[in-house]
Amino acid sequence: MNQTQMYKDPLFDLTDQVIVITGGGGVLPGALARGLAARGAKVALLNRTLAKATRVAAEIELQDGVALPLGCDVTDRTSLEQAARQVLDYFGQVDHLINGAGGNRPGAIAVQGQDFFDLPAGELRTVLDVNFTGALLASQVFGRHIAAQGQGSILNISSMAASQPLSRVVAYAAAKAAIDNFTRWLAGTLAREISPDLRVNAIAPGFF
Repeated sequence: MNQTQMYKDPLFDLTDQVIVITGGGGVLPGALARGLAARGAKVALLNRTLAKATRVAAEIELQDGVALPLGCDVTDRTSLEQAARQVLDYFGQVDHLINGAGGNRPGAIAVQGQDFFDLPAGELRTVLDVNFTGALLASQVFGRHIAAQGQGSILNISSMAASQPLSRVVAYAAAKAAIDNFTRWLAGTLAREISPDLRVNAIAPGFF
């Protein structure tokens, strides 16, 4: 099935849905942004490095899509709240959130010459924060607006490392395991306490 056929399929029609994507300038979140925009979604691309989000937004706009690039640090609630105001001012609503910001750091990997017992706490904390804390904070800030509508979704990006710890990437694997637990907790909480039309899911991409 080609892209045009998928766009015409109502199952994939996202016309005028506003989707916030953290880490939107990255490889996987950027690919998600392009695919969603091709199906009619309006995407807000949040990235710590604004130039990366701007590049993806330009590619989307070349295909007649709608994209708003914003500089944002997902580990900083104030930065997220500022981004939320910009999204609401520009689009008027938030329908969905994809927590795509993440990654690892060389200083948090247990390799030869860099023993696990000596890994710097700051490096480990940075990996935990960008992969887990950032998703939690973004879900608080943007989830509030989604919940106010009574429907919408939050999608977290997990990893195969969450269930099958990969060698050496201790903080990254722990953070993604936390994402899986948080996803289940938030899904149950929002559906039970606010609306069953609020969905929270996670995907665990394979190696690419």
